[in-house]
Amino acid sequence: MSAATIPSRFPDERRAALALTLVADVGSVTHRQLIERFCTASRALGEGFSPKVVRDAYARADELLARGVSCGLALTTNVDEGYPAALRELHDPPAVLWSRGDWGTLVSPVVAVVGTRRATAYGQRITRALVGALARGGACIVSGMALGIDAIAHTVALEASGRTVAVLGTGADLVYPRAHAALHREISARGLVLSELPPGAKSDAGSFPRRNRIIAGLASLTIVVEAPVKSGALITSRCALDLGRDVAAVPGPIDSPQSEGTNELIRDGAHAITSVADALFLVGLQAPVRSRPVIDDQSEQRIWDALDQGAASLDQLCARTALPVSQCLTAVTGLELRGIVECALTGEIRRR
Repeated sequence: MSAATIPSRFPDERRAALALTLVADVGSVTHRQLIERFCTASRALGEGFSPKVVRDAYARADELLARGVSCGLALTTNVDEGYPAALRELHDPPAVLWSRGDWGTLVSPVVAVVGTRRATAYGQRITRALVGALARGGACIVSGMALGIDAIAHTVALEASGRTVAVLGTGADLVYPRAHAALHREISARGLVLSELPPGAKSDAGSFPRRNRIIAGLASLTIVVEAPVKSGALITSRCALDLGRDVAAVPGPIDSPQSEGTNELIRDGAHAITSVADALFLVGLQAPVRSRPVIDDQSEQRIWDALDQGAASLDQLCARTALPVSQCLTAVTGLELRGIVECALTGEIRRR
């Protein structure tokens, strides 16, 4: 009996595609080249390698498949019809993807929202505004579930009852960072968690740059909110540019380290996001029509009514409403968290 016909709980071409990844020196590029040459993964194994190498690869593949089943992960390979077509445009598309959640989450338009782990209050506020509008407009938000901008992007998408996909630099069953255990569970239940690393795999020096290429590969638009000059978010943007995809960045103060990378992206030709409308326009969306909100708080109602005259600064709102600054700021924050007003990059407050 040949290695390719060894009995298994998983006797299909998907099993062969996984086994091929486990042969020494077969990376993503070689994996694709071998399948193109031999037409199928099983033939690439059977005709390209010794029987012992093939037996060992199938044995390891079966171990991983069983482990994936035990921790609730599904396997998608580059020989499957369900493999994301957008990833095939990568120079080195991942040969396999382990997932937990619903692949139906990944529906166009797909927008990657990435940025620094050390987000400023400005970056957090803008991320909430951009992602809230994109998610309500129907975009799927992709990010890396890291601290800072990534986590905010996922959280806001879920709060807006939108779609979100997390691409991890560890096995899809592992929570990294540990503080995001609840977020990992929520995305798994209501969205999709992906990784090209096998179940139980921990990260190494190359895991996150490789993760970032998948984020860029899935998205038609990558938005960088805040990023220092040495940032994983900039790696994601470079991957997107290499693919000919749109890249946009949020401008920030020229003396802020967190905005140094984003400002350079804009200088070098990235789209500048100066309003929520800019982000929606880049993916062909319009702000959804919203019914008049029910506002119980008296101060929030006064702010909402005052904004009927148009956008205003905090000082102008204080003058329009005769509210003290602290009370006005609290009311604006409450309305912003509910997603019905937004703070523009200029500092103006306006209805969404």
